[in-house]
Amino acid sequence: MNIKAQNSNMLLAFLTLLGVVAVVALVGFFALRKGPEIVQGQAEVTEYRVSSKVPGRIWEFRVKEGQHVEAGDTLALLEAPDVVAKLEQARAAQAAAQAQNEKALKGARHEQVQAAYEIWQKAKAGLEIATKSYKRVKNLKEQGVMTAQKLDEATAQRDAAIATEKAARAQYDMARNGAEREDKEAAAALVERAKGAVAEVESYIKETVLVAQAPGEVSEIFPKVGELVGTGAPIMNIAVMDDMWVTFNVREDLLQGLGMGSEFDAFVPALNHNIRLKVYYMKDLGTYAAWKATKTTGQFDLKTFEVRATPQEAVEGLRPGMSVILKK
Repeated sequence: MNIKAQNSNMLLAFLTLLGVVAVVALVGFFALRKGPEIVQGQAEVTEYRVSSKVPGRIWEFRVKEGQHVEAGDTLALLEAPDVVAKLEQARAAQAAAQAQNEKALKGARHEQVQAAYEIWQKAKAGLEIATKSYKRVKNLKEQGVMTAQKLDEATAQRDAAIATEKAARAQYDMARNGAEREDKEAAAALVERAKGAVAEVESYIKETVLVAQAPGEVSEIFPKVGELVGTGAPIMNIAVMDDMWVTFNVREDLLQGLGMGSEFDAFVPALNHNIRLKVYYMKDLGTYAAWKATKTTGQFDLKTFEVRATPQEAVEGLRPGMSVILKK
C-alpha cells in the first residue's frame, strides 16, 4: 500500500508540474506573441501668419481666437501716426510739383507778356527814329554838310537800336511761348514722382488695416491691444481648415503599403471611427531622426520617414492635433 500511495503521489506531482509547464507555455506564447505595429500620427492644417509692413500700435482686434473668418474680413487695426504724417508730407510735395507743372504749361503771366510787348514796341520806336536819323545824316554827308564823324555816330546809334529791338522781340517771344519743352517734361516728371510717393505712403496706410487673405479659423493671437509691433512681426495665425492632412513618422520596415498615391484606413480615437487617407508626400527625416539599431543581429539600421496623407472625404469634427492610429 505504501508503494502504491507513493507512486500515486509521484504521478500526481508529475501531472501537476506538467500542467503548470503547459500553462506557463501558453501564457508566454500569448504574452510574447508579436502584435500589430502601431504607428501614431496626428492631424495637421495649413496656417498663415498675419503681419504688417509698417510698425505701429495695436488699436483694436476685430476677431477672437477660434473665430471663423472669410477672405477680406478685417482682423485688426493698427495706429501709426508717423505714417499719417508722412502721407501729409507726400501730398504737400505733390501739390507743389503740380503747381510748378501748371506754371510751366501756362507760361508767363499776362502782365509779364504785356510788359515784354511794350518794351519791344519801345525798342521798335527807337529803331525807327535811329534809322531816320541815320538816313538824314547820310544824305547831309553826301551833300558835304555833315562830317564823317556824325555819320559814324548815327550808324552806331542805328546798329544799337537794331540790337535792342531784336533783344526785346526775343524777350517778348519767350514770355509768349512759355517754358521750353525740356522744362515742361521735367515739371511733369516731378509730378509723377510726387504721385508715386503718395501712392507708396497710402499703401503703408492700408497696411494698418489687417485683413484675412483666405478663409479659415483664428488659431492664435500674439500681442495685446495697445502693444507695439514691429515691421513684419506676426500678429495672429489663421488656420485654413479646408487644407488638412495627417502626418506619420514611419520606420522604413513599416513602409510597405504606404507608397506614393496609396490609400489606407486609419483610426481617429477622438472621433471613434476610421477615415480613408491617401499618401501624397514622403521624405526621410535625416540622421537626426530616430533610428532603430539592428546591427547587433548582423542586419542594418532602419531610418524614419515622414509620411503625409490627405483625407479622401471631409471628416466632420477632425481638428488639428488629433491623434490618428495606423495599425501595420
